[in-house]
Amino acid sequence: MNIAVLVNRTKDFNLTVTRKLVNWLIERNCNIILERDIAGELNLEGLGYSEEDIFKSSDYLVVLGGDGTILNVTRRQIPFIKPILGINFGHLGFITEVEKEFMFDALSKLLNYDFKIERRMMLKAQIYREEQLIKELYSLNDICITKGTLSRIIELDTFIDDKVMETYRGDGLIVSTPTGSTAYSLSAGGPIVYPELDIIVVTPICPHSLNSRSIIIGSNKTLEINIVSANEGVCLTADGQLGLELERGDRVLITKAPYDAEFIKLYNRSFFEVLQKKLKEFSS
Repeated sequence: MNIAVLVNRTKDFNLTVTRKLVNWLIERNCNIILERDIAGELNLEGLGYSEEDIFKSSDYLVVLGGDGTILNVTRRQIPFIKPILGINFGHLGFITEVEKEFMFDALSKLLNYDFKIERRMMLKAQIYREEQLIKELYSLNDICITKGTLSRIIELDTFIDDKVMETYRGDGLIVSTPTGSTAYSLSAGGPIVYPELDIIVVTPICPHSLNSRSIIIGSNKTLEINIVSANEGVCLTADGQLGLELERGDRVLITKAPYDAEFIKLYNRSFFEVLQKKLKEFSS
């Protein structure tokens, strides 16, 4: 079994847990794949691979970190989609499967193929400026268009399959997947969506109209967002991690991505069980 181990250095600063995990897997005859800098620090240079080869050569990805780390790895592996086992080092893990104190039990299940694969839809955003494609981004949670710190309200014309949907005036828009419905979209008043559904949620941020509400559209639709009027500092971000500054006249096309993220599920826990637990942790 070829297992890539990817770690967030800010969560395991001295690589103490990573070292224990890697040694445990090596003792069980697994082929370990590491990022080159991590392999060097562990004195395992022969296990270090390039970014592309990590995702090409692995069967499974074991990711040590929080939800943000999972989001990062999910985007980085495109187009080589491999199942991810998330081991939570963070505070509020909706996507990670297991807490770090139970990681060896989780790895035993992985090696015994005692798991199922859960697929989650992703989004693709294409940004056009003067009819030229200038950027393409993918996201697991959301694509957000927001005003800068010093900007006034922004005005966004939105279309579904070339048909007018609404003109939003406010602080921006969040376009989320079902997975992302429990993230930024939820804090902006959007609905909680069962993660296995194939839909897209459009939620306005601080709209300047009481009539502006979240809208749910099918994943087979194309959402177009035109920047009508804006001051400096309007930004598009993917999962709150990647982004670029937008200009007046830019067009953003958002569709379901041609790739689904794959997550290893080891325990028979329902979405609602996890949701209630995490929301209680968040509010405490």
